[in-house]
Amino acid sequence: MKQRSAYPLCQLTLIGVAALCMGCAPFGQKAASDRPPSYKECGPDAIIDDFEDANNQITVFDDRGGYWYTYADKEGSTVTPEQGDNGGTFTVSEGGNGSKYAVNIKGKLAAKSIVYAAMGLNFRDPKEAFDASKYEGITFFARRGPGSTSKLYVKLPDGNTDPDGAVCSACFNDYGAELTIGEQWKRYVLPFRDLKQEPFWGVPRRPHLDRSKIFAIHWEAKTSGADFDIWVDDIAFVCKG
Repeated sequence: MKQRSAYPLCQLTLIGVAALCMGCAPFGQKAASDRPPSYKECGPDAIIDDFEDANNQITVFDDRGGYWYTYADKEGSTVTPEQGDNGGTFTVSEGGNGSKYAVNIKGKLAAKSIVYAAMGLNFRDPKEAFDASKYEGITFFARRGPGSTSKLYVKLPDGNTDPDGAVCSACFNDYGAELTIGEQWKRYVLPFRDLKQEPFWGVPRRPHLDRSKIFAIHWEAKTSGADFDIWVDDIAFVCKG
């Protein structure tokens, strides 16, 4: 049986989230609200993946059923599991958050100015946008291995930033947050309303993620020259409390 968090989501406000997400800030910006909303678990139907089926497909429900993958830059960065365009197949790893399985990527980022390596999931297969309008954000547990960079970037491509949305002319500046993760499992809660694009680039630039057209979630390392060993488990949507 999966270990439940010691922090019930129904008790989390943005202040409580900040306490769980030490170093968590949406690309350098802080949420501003006189009355921070609270969030709660939405129930089993909102589980995106807990990996206990040990396959590379997300939990099949509510028109969701996409697959996991990895990707990396062309500057010499490496990633394991091997990316699909190099002939690799994504696999889950033993050792979850009080459970048997989680997902894990590891590798080495090239010592260049713009580098990245990541794991991600598509919500649907074949790839299409998923309507997450009834949800308020996502939650997951994450940790890093010894010697790994602590910086993790979580990105959600939507209809305005993903090329498959047929809107962007300067694509891939997805809505996301920068996290600082430690070596112990910790829950992170990312409200959709607080996710931001990186400054100064990308066309179009909108104030908020379009939650009605979300294609994917990516967990990305991009610290030049760094080793990375990143673990993620128990991914789900959250609802307003």
